[in-house]
Formats: sequence, structure tokens, C-alpha cells
Amino acid sequence: MFTFVKLKLIMLDISSFLSQYQSLKAIALRNRYVTNSHIEPLLKSLSNQFSQTVLGTSEAGLPIHGLQIGTGSKRILIWSQMHGNESTTTKALFDLFNYLELDTCKPLLDACTLFVIPILNPDGAQAYTRVNANQVDLNRDAKKVSQCESKILRNVFEDFNPHFCFNMHGQRTIFSAGKTNSSAVVSFLSPSEDEERSLTSTRQKAMEVIQVMNQALQSFLPNQIGRYDDGFNSNCVGDSFQSDGVPTVLFEAGHYPTDYNREETRKYLALALMSSLDYISNHEITGENFKPYFDIPENEKLFHDVIIRNAILNLETPKKSCDIAVQYTEVLENSQIKFKPKIVLIGDLNEKHGHLEINAHFKQVSHPNFDVLSESYEIDFLLIDLIETSLFVNDNLT
Repeated sequence: MFTFVKLKLIMLDISSFLSQYQSLKAIALRNRYVTNSHIEPLLKSLSNQFSQTVLGTSEAGLPIHGLQIGTGSKRILIWSQMHGNESTTTKALFDLFNYLELDTCKPLLDACTLFVIPILNPDGAQAYTRVNANQVDLNRDAKKVSQCESKILRNVFEDFNPHFCFNMHGQRTIFSAGKTNSSAVVSFLSPSEDEERSLTSTRQKAMEVIQVMNQALQSFLPNQIGRYDDGFNSNCVGDSFQSDGVPTVLFEAGHYPTDYNREETRKYLALALMSSLDYISNHEITGENFKPYFDIPENEKLFHDVIIRNAILNLETPKKSCDIAVQYTEVLENSQIKFKPKIVLIGDLNEKHGHLEINAHFKQVSHPNFDVLSESYEIDFLLIDLIETSLFVNDNLT
């Protein structure tokens, strides 16, 4: 299925990793809703190679789990679901855990020690919200350190004293890899340390690791890797840790075509994680090999979930056509994530792309509940020349 491409800087056998992936995948974690109740049985099933602890509790009293594996001198701190509704990286981490149990990973674990917080924001994960129980965005709490979750992360950072930090997130379906019609399936960032976005040695080390992951992924996701905006924000945890002199890599799980449950994305995130750990375990990271980082195109916001082209909204003005952009909102219902289509923009969308594009061919586009369609309407279907047309990319979303 995959062609193995030998990479100069990576000793990992990528084809072998991907061929084993399905058998090692943590299949108990699926879809977008991942909480403590989903990961705790998996934590119990890990071998004694992992030492585990409860680091403390969230603002609402839920446990925050930490686990450590490896005995090496190179220390890597990883945390996921700082934003509770960004769960893809958590799934990828548990896939990675299963891979690390293999004998082939012994050299890596002899060189590195990993400390992982799989769900930093269990309250947000349970409620499927970005923020915690106090409605605080933990990724804007780096300076105040006002929340239990922020204090736990800061304490782990100071006690573990990592050489690298991996800050795991998820991004919306709107992002493209540069000014292209390619969705950004995975994006990375080496956060800035100051307003000038100075190219410090710490940033360069993070960039070096990122360009290696990009190299590993490009064979399977050509032109689908993005670089996140590096505007400085001292309240962000990644910027803060980078400023403290620890190379910090931001991971963003994005959208693979039609993969709204992010099952393909998690696979490539697992590969990115493994390739970065392999590289760190086998090299002294100096930052000298940072320049290819800037070959990764910066993310643009060029996508909508659905675009209806060449629509006539009002038969009284038949020569006035437009495009209609629809974006899904994710709603938690009965412990499942439901996708709700919502009209977000009506106008000329020639410079935008849709994950699903529907050509109305200058026919009337309407809905039986409304005289004329307008922005902010939440609807599951449209009538194109009185023929019902679903606004879902595939049946998995309905």
C-alpha cells in the first residue's frame, strides 16, 4: 500500500511501522469523543514498562493521569487535550504506546525518557469543549497559571526538566496547506519567544525536529502538511516553554479528505511522533538543520466543509447568482458527536474550496422552512430546483 522512501535523517523503517499500524491501533478509542472514561481501561492494560501516576485533579475534581516510559537521558514531555475537544492526538498517543511496547523500540527507550499527560483537560474532554470547567482556555493561562490543570503541567515541566516538549492539538477543517486546494492534514509550529519572532537556537532545534517529521510525512501526504502561524503570545504555553529555553513543538491534527472522525489523521500523527522520537534518540539536535522548516507552507483559511456553487436564492432576481458556504458545528449528544451544518457565508467564494462542492447550475436553492436562505441558518439539506440535496459529506456525519 505504501512505498518506503529512505530518509537520510530517519532510521525508522516507515513501511514497517505503517504495515503494523492497524494491528497496534488502540481501536477502543474511536470517533471524536475521548474522555477519561475511555482512556482509563487502556491505561490499566499497559505493561509495567509504563510507570503511572495521578498527577492531581482538574478544577471539577477529575483525575489527571501521567505516565512515563524509557530510561534514557533525553527527556521528552508530551501532553494532549489541553483543549478538551481536540482528541485526535490522544488517540495517536495510545497507538504510539502500543508500538513502544515492541522489542524493536528498546534502543529508543534506552536513549529517551518520555513523560506523557494524555488528557490534561478532562473536564473539557467530558463536556467536549475547548475550555475547562471554569471556562478558561488552558492555552492562554501560561502567565497566570490560575487553574489546577495549568499548575499540574507547570509542576511536571519543572520536575521532569525536559529537553523537548510536544504540545498536541487539533485544528479545524478550514485550514489549507498554503494557498492551495490541499487540506492541511497535519500542521506544526515552532512557537516564537518574542514579538519579533526571533530565530533563537531553541526555536531552531524545534524546527529541526519538525522538518524531519515533514520529510517523513510528505511521501504519504504530499503538499498536505502546514506550518501554523508563529505570532507570539506570552499567555500560550508553547511560547512560554520555548521562552524558558526548552524546544517546543506544536502538533495540530487537521482534516484528511472525508475523514471527519480523524482516523486517517491519527495514523499520520502516530507516524510523525514516532519519526520525531526516532530522530531525537539517534541524533544530537543542534538546530543546524532548521532551514527546511520554512519550506513548509504556512496555513491559510481557504476551506469550508460544503460549498454550493452558482446558486440562485431569489427567483425575482434570477441573474444574481452566489455561492453558499456551509460549516459543520460539533455538538455532544448522548455521548456522541453530531455534526450540524450551518450556513456561514453567502457571496463570491471563488477563492475558497469546499471539502464537498455542489454545483447548483444557476437553479434556485431553497429550504422549505425559509423564504430566502440567509447566513446563520442551521439546516441539514437544501432544495436545488426542488430536489432535496444533503449537506453532509458522507453518511458517517448524519
